[in-house]
Amino acid sequence: MRSIQDILQSDVPNLNTTLDLGAATARIEVQSLLQQVLAVPRSHLLAHPEQVLTAAQQAAYDGLLQRRLRGEPVAYILGEREFFGLNLKVTPATLIPRPDTELLVELALQRIPAHGRFRALDLGTGSGAIALSIAHARPEAQVTAVDASAAALAVARENALRLGIRNVDMVRSDWFAALAGRRYGLIVSNPPYVAAGDEHLVQGDLRFEPASALVSGADGLDDIRRIVDQAGRFLEDSSWLLLEHGYDQAGAVRVLLEQCGFIGVFSAGDMAGIARVSGGKLMKTI
Repeated sequence: MRSIQDILQSDVPNLNTTLDLGAATARIEVQSLLQQVLAVPRSHLLAHPEQVLTAAQQAAYDGLLQRRLRGEPVAYILGEREFFGLNLKVTPATLIPRPDTELLVELALQRIPAHGRFRALDLGTGSGAIALSIAHARPEAQVTAVDASAAALAVARENALRLGIRNVDMVRSDWFAALAGRRYGLIVSNPPYVAAGDEHLVQGDLRFEPASALVSGADGLDDIRRIVDQAGRFLEDSSWLLLEHGYDQAGAVRVLLEQCGFIGVFSAGDMAGIARVSGGKLMKTI
């Protein structure tokens, strides 16, 4: 049997070499697998490097490590991912929430009053990451979370229950199809935006994530076009539509928004300075 220190010394370089993660990321991932098997916090690993795993623990850890070495995302292996301070369950039925998407939540919260009634809509909610983050930060708001996938909605509902977040309404719908007559003060979405045939679809974590939540037509903009075109019928006066998109799509998304009558159209950069979210306000005339 091996100690925690032995595992870190041998498996971190192995994982880094196999998946080209970078040494720091590989170390965090090995630590995460150990935490899962030993049911301990990271501080325990640091304080007890001499601890030797039992035979059962070693077998369980080896199984998880082999899955990761084959490329399976660590979030699916662990069954969870932290997002905007919330620990969310994730499964292969949902996309893995990514730090860059926290920008979309931050921009949404800037447009939602801290107190008072407000209705927000999250289209394509997946694990519920965006909707639940907004609802948690704005407990007086009512958030509707939509997804076409029953399996994804089941995960989102479980996350809401586990986190005790009650101001979210989960609706199965193909974008706006089941929302007739509803109006919102804000619509947000992280829709599919990868072009069919994009080389990244056969690389890294994307190989394991649901294609229906990734791919959107020849240029990746089919779903964004649908959302922008239909959003006006579901927005209140002077309300915002905010969309996450690909690294090279900001200009095209701004054009789509302007063509559909949105004003104040803008794009905002993620942590790497890449334009990741675009949005605009719709002013309705009576």
